[in-house]
Formats: sequence, structure tokens, C-alpha cells
Amino acid sequence: MKAISNLTKHRNTLLFVTLAFVWGTSFMAIKSGLAELPPVLFAALRYDIAGVLLLALAVVRTAHWRPRGRDEWTLVGVGGVLVIGLHFGLLFTGQQYVTSATGAIVLSTTPMLTPLFAWFLLPDERIGLPGMLGVLLGLAGVVVVANPDPSALGGQFVGVALMFLSAVSFAFGAVLTDRLPAKLPLATTQAWTMLLGAGLLHVLHVVLGEPSIGTVRWSPDVLLSLAYLAVAAGAGGFLIYFHLLDELGPVEISLVNYAVPVFAALAGWALLSESITATTVGGFALIFGGFSLMKWDVVFPRLVRLEARLSRGRSAENVYVPDSPAQSTTTHAYPSDD
Repeated sequence: MKAISNLTKHRNTLLFVTLAFVWGTSFMAIKSGLAELPPVLFAALRYDIAGVLLLALAVVRTAHWRPRGRDEWTLVGVGGVLVIGLHFGLLFTGQQYVTSATGAIVLSTTPMLTPLFAWFLLPDERIGLPGMLGVLLGLAGVVVVANPDPSALGGQFVGVALMFLSAVSFAFGAVLTDRLPAKLPLATTQAWTMLLGAGLLHVLHVVLGEPSIGTVRWSPDVLLSLAYLAVAAGAGGFLIYFHLLDELGPVEISLVNYAVPVFAALAGWALLSESITATTVGGFALIFGGFSLMKWDVVFPRLVRLEARLSRGRSAENVYVPDSPAQSTTTHAYPSDD
């Protein structure tokens, strides 16, 4: 009984670590599957499966399981193009050129890019001087991770550039959908966004002239990678993410983006023999520092109040933190899973 009580008490912590683990190891799964599957087709198949699973969940959970009317179809259409289609097409293509850790680190810029786009597109959003410095610091981290060689702009540089454009597409799409009036249940939004995004990826697969699905060698490793990405990281990650979003709030759950690269690096090192370089670690430190600057007006007061409550012998659970503009997230709350 005591063990069960402790498990319940620390459930959110366990779920947070589980989410970071699943999303972190997904980069390794992508690298593994890319040995046989062309990148855009790989991404399309992943979201074929994940979309169908979440659509089944939406049908079971809500009567509003499909979009109705132009506004709702516009919402899932924009999300399908930017948040799924372009985002994961660029991500899977870029992952061919970089290690699991590098891919995860570059994608961790998403929480910094989202408020930057919100500043331009949403009238109520503002970024002060710390926020701008945070963005610049994060971009410097991306450059350090890319480690560009002016004499040979290929390989690592191309991969990092594609991954960064992937993060840009996701952040822009997430903010753009917030301007749309439609409101759908989360499972419905995610399911149809994934399915429409998968459809776009299939079109891109043909347009780009990738090898057809009939030429794929369906080895056990490929099947396992695809199943893991679609079920565990895709549908499963969605369920955990939105549970934690309700339990912890947007600031705390955004920190998962900085736990993901740790698991990505460890998985790539242990299972794919990928090296972890000093520039990779240094770039990650700069990106995390940039995020900390952007969220400082939220994180620092919270830490001060938490310390004060604990010093008086009160439970941290009683700390009340009012809403702040820096805590805002997009209404449709797309998780930046990978």
C-alpha cells in the first residue's frame, strides 16, 4: 500500500520523465528507420497510424469527432500543413545528417520561437528585452551545434538547417492556429491534423521522387521503429502531454523540451554509437540559457515564492502563481513531440 501511495504521489514526475524518455528516444528510432525508409514516406506512415489511433479515441470520447464547417477545417488544415506536414517532413529529412542528440537540441528551440512569432502575430503578446536576448542566445546555440565549416557547407550544417526550419514551421503553425476562431476537442484536433499532415507528406513523397513503398525492406528494426514512433511517441506522447499540461501548466511542461535531448543523446550513444561532442553540449547550454531568459519573469518569482513558503514550513503545493503573458500558449496546444 505504501508503494502504491508513493507511486500516486510522484505520478506526475514519473509521467514527465516517461514523456521525456519517449520523445527523446524517438530521435534514435527515426535514425534507425531511416536506414531503410525514405524520410518523407517514413514521416507519412508514422502519422497515418498515429492519426487513426487518435481518431478512434476521439470517436469514443466525444460526439464532436470530426471538423464541421469552414473554420474548423481551416484549423486542422493549417495545423496539418505547418505543424505536421512541413514540420516532420523537414525533421525526418534533416535527421539523416545529424545525430539523435543534435536533432533533439535544435528542436528544443521551439519554445523560444513560439513566443517570437506570437509577438508579431498576436496583439496581446509582448517580448521584452530579456526575451529578445533569449532568442539571440538560443540562435547562437543553434549555430554552435551546427558547427559550420565555411569550406564545406554540407552534412551537419544542412541537417541542422533543416531541423531548425522544422522548428520554425511548428512554432509558426502553432501561433497561426491561435488566431483562428474554431475550437475543437483536443483529440479531434490532433487526429485530423495528423491525418491531413500525413496526406500532405504522401503527396510530397511522390513529388520529391522518393523510392516507392514497394521497394522498402520491411526488416524487424524498421517495423519496430515505425510502431514505436506512431504508438508510443505519437499517440501515447499526446495523451501524457495533455495530462501534464492540465496538471503542471504550460511553463513546467515546456521544460520537457530540455529533458528530451538528454535522453536522445544517451539513446544515440548507447544504441547507435553516436558521439556527444563539446559543441553539442555547449550549444544545448546556450539554447537552455535563452529559454531561461525568455521565461525569467515567470520562473524567478515562482522560485522565490516557493523558497519562501518552504522556509515557513508550508507545502509547495499551496503556492499560487497568477497568470502571466509569458505563460500563454496557443489555444490548440500542439505538443512539440518528435
